Amino acid sequence: MALRACGLIIFRRRLIPKVDNASIEFLLLQASDGIHHWTPPKGSHVEPGENELETALRETQEEAGLKASQLTIIEGFRRELNYVARKKPKTVIYWLAEVKDYDIEIRLSHEHQAYRWLGLEEACQLAQFKDMEALLQEGHQFLCSTVA
Repeated sequence: MALRACGLIIFRRRLIPKVDNASIEFLLLQASDGIHHWTPPKGSHVEPGENELETALRETQEEAGLKASQLTIIEGFRRELNYVARKKPKTVIYWLAEVKDYDIEIRLSHEHQAYRWLGLEEACQLAQFKDMEALLQEGHQFLCSTVA
């Protein structure tokens, strides 16, 4: 049975009049474990009575210090990544979420050692995994296509 995790692709938009590719920045966290990989906040511990989105919100607060009230979940975007981690199948469900305050403070848990806000190209380079790159690109395209 696959391990199931839930997370949020957190982003912010630079305050510039014209929305373009450079205005969206994604939040990536660097894990403290031996691998030191970069990902959006996510976690696999679903509390009793908690749905998947609630798990993603709780994990985001635990890992990055961002409360649900500080985020706007973007309707219509829910994606699953399926891959093998530590020789076990894993499924991670992601939603897009925008921070309400551009200059919001990120408070990392012991599980992470660094964070960065990055444009799409830099985020894809840092993410390293093709599935995560594709997910970030898909999220970016979704955001750009839904802007009025």
